[in-house]
Amino acid sequence: MKITVFGGGGFIGSTIVDRLLQDGHSIRVFERPRVGEYRKFLPHESVEWMTGDLSSTSDINKAVEGADVVFHLVSTTLPKSSNEDPVYDVQSNVVASLQLLNAMVAHKVGRIVFISSGGTVYGAPKYLPIDEKHPTDPEVSYGITKLTIEKYLQMYNHLYGIKPVVLRVANPYGERQRVETAQGAVGVFIHNVLKGLPIEIWGDGSVERDFLHVSDVAEAFAKAATYSGSASVFNISSGVGTSLNSLMSMIEGVSGEPVARNYKPGRPFDVPVSVLSNDLARDELGWEPKVSMKEGIVRTFEWAKNEQQK
Repeated sequence: MKITVFGGGGFIGSTIVDRLLQDGHSIRVFERPRVGEYRKFLPHESVEWMTGDLSSTSDINKAVEGADVVFHLVSTTLPKSSNEDPVYDVQSNVVASLQLLNAMVAHKVGRIVFISSGGTVYGAPKYLPIDEKHPTDPEVSYGITKLTIEKYLQMYNHLYGIKPVVLRVANPYGERQRVETAQGAVGVFIHNVLKGLPIEIWGDGSVERDFLHVSDVAEAFAKAATYSGSASVFNISSGVGTSLNSLMSMIEGVSGEPVARNYKPGRPFDVPVSVLSNDLARDELGWEPKVSMKEGIVRTFEWAKNEQQK
């Protein structure tokens, strides 16, 4: 198939592109002008690298032309900072996504796979583990815009027959994750350990999150590309909660170095526990997580260590 991957040069996107290439798909990556190819593609790999602006209807139309499937992986904001400017969040994410959907209608592209946020769309858990039927009550603008885009995907399905597959991904981590954005506890913690810096913890470290290695995320997207069932929203998660204190202990074990910890007052938007059920993805997509937390930490630490030495 011909797949256009919006955001295919980033941490998650590049891993997804590599996984899609294993299945023989032809890939068009759409990225911002300052994002270059993350590796040298082999002659037999069908990859077209396109740069542009998601807010430009001309750029979007060129990107979706001839595609069988669109992967929408772009977000211009982060959960922790999205509340600072909700107007920008809506304009740069919701409006841009609607322009993308309109381009898909114009070019008769019938399928879209969208990355949503399992960590923010549900809000404070009413029960655990959180399944796809759990109430959605996001407490940050990032989660609200993700949920809004999900609703528009449903609307465009009803109006124009575009089939959406929404993957509500838990807390992804792994190789290629940028630490300078302060996004992702695993990447930031490992970076600080390698730099000899203390790790800042909001609260007492008992907060539990559902961490998922990026290779497992990519596998879920590969299966979503060809999914033909009736379900449209899936949690993609490990299904296991790991506290920040446990995470730091794992990193200590891998690095062989003690981790300096700086505990700060808890933040009001940090829910105590967030663990997602992945039963539906197992049953419908035939997907399940393969990389254990310990293995994932080892792989991520070794990658980050090698990157630091370059």
